[in-house]
Amino acid sequence: MSEYLTHIINILSRIEEQESEKMGRAAEMVAKVIENDGIIYVFGCGHSHLIGLDCFYRSGGLCNVSAMLDTDLMLHNGASKSSVMERMSGIAEPIFQRYCVTEKDILFVISTSGKNAVPCEMAQVAKKHGVPNVAIVSGAYFGDKSNGKKLYECCDLYVDNCVPHGDAVIPIPGTDNVMGSVSTCASSFILQSILMQAAQIANEKGVPLPIYKSGNVDGGAEFNKKLIQEYLPRIKHL
Repeated sequence: MSEYLTHIINILSRIEEQESEKMGRAAEMVAKVIENDGIIYVFGCGHSHLIGLDCFYRSGGLCNVSAMLDTDLMLHNGASKSSVMERMSGIAEPIFQRYCVTEKDILFVISTSGKNAVPCEMAQVAKKHGVPNVAIVSGAYFGDKSNGKKLYECCDLYVDNCVPHGDAVIPIPGTDNVMGSVSTCASSFILQSILMQAAQIANEKGVPLPIYKSGNVDGGAEFNKKLIQEYLPRIKHL
């Protein structure tokens, strides 16, 4: 446990030290979306979709976050199948179109390896439609072979989550096994930090912030109900 904690702390510290400038740029992009009453879309395949869920419909989170959840690319409808489909070309465009993303919105694409077809093409589709997009990737994979462009080459801006190659960080003595993945906490830290900074920027300009309260505090459920009604027509999974 202590070794795992040390790895996580070191990765989060590296992100703060090395990626703050890029995260600040991303926050400025998101602040404009908040000011323009746009939607913040978050897309990822496999476990990367958890980053979108972490920011979607939860207390202390912005209401204008929309997780892009495609069943075939998630784990609950066939985990091994989703890994195969993530590598298939031509899937991103139909998914993108189903969410009716506009130029006043922003898209975050999460993929630690950043080398599979669907995340890369999702960023390319966003660019084609004039939608600002930010990728969260690991620089440890930049040297890997790939059949085409990698995600960091396809997006408007990328943030390195500083995750090591292979994701897991704790070797099991006497075996060639490694456990303890770190990509989820690293990428969530990045996106949550960006969204909070963006909210602060918008707030300083006097822009009202649509932020959920906990449904388990007095008045929280009633407060959230009004926000849900406002965004229900615009956010697919509400």
